[in-house]
Amino acid sequence: MNPHNTQKATIEEIRSRFDEDVERFSNLETGQQTTIDAPLTMELCTEAAKYINPEAKELLDIGCGAGNYTLKMLSKIANLNCTLNDLSLPMLEKAKERILAQTTGRVNLIQDDMLNLNLPAEHFDIILSAAAFHHLRSDADWELMFTKIYRALKPGGSIWISDLIAHDSPLVDQLFRKQYGAYLETLGGPEYRQKVFDYIAYEDTPRSLNYQLSLLHKVGFTVTEVLHKNGYFAAFGAIK
Repeated sequence: MNPHNTQKATIEEIRSRFDEDVERFSNLETGQQTTIDAPLTMELCTEAAKYINPEAKELLDIGCGAGNYTLKMLSKIANLNCTLNDLSLPMLEKAKERILAQTTGRVNLIQDDMLNLNLPAEHFDIILSAAAFHHLRSDADWELMFTKIYRALKPGGSIWISDLIAHDSPLVDQLFRKQYGAYLETLGGPEYRQKVFDYIAYEDTPRSLNYQLSLLHKVGFTVTEVLHKNGYFAAFGAIK
């Protein structure tokens, strides 16, 4: 996983792929089958959010897909006002349909690249983001995104992230690539493993957990927490 590879998918190409995959991502169990420990990290992120912000009213889900994380959050804190962001309009429409059935709060859709988000200051109690930030490219993009998040959270609010990560040590990265490849083979054999690695190489530019925790502090967060890490995947967050 080379974070500096410049031959990357465009935003339009990524949007198109997700437009065609709504049904898979609408399944709470199989929507993230390529993500190791996806059910566990979803549980941990939403449970942490509930503990930190039990009286939350305003939720933002960045890269919400078909709404799985927001639905899990609503099972813990009822009737949140939900702001949903995704590149894919079909994903957003499916998410809205599913979420309106579970909350009496408002549901607001923002179809756009997350870097273009114009968020109200100190408005959200909880921000969630699953499998989205690894699409960010340059260090400047990462800092801009994390700065937007910090400014949009109320004091005491929290951000919880579940995502594909890289590693600072190339040898450790090789270790986890080998382990992840073996996991992917259990899902669909060598061909499936190669398919997933190919689209990761083309679409994704993940950063290490250390990088992201340091950046969260840099933009202003005083507390960061690691909830879980297994190979190429981690769940972590920060409190304003």
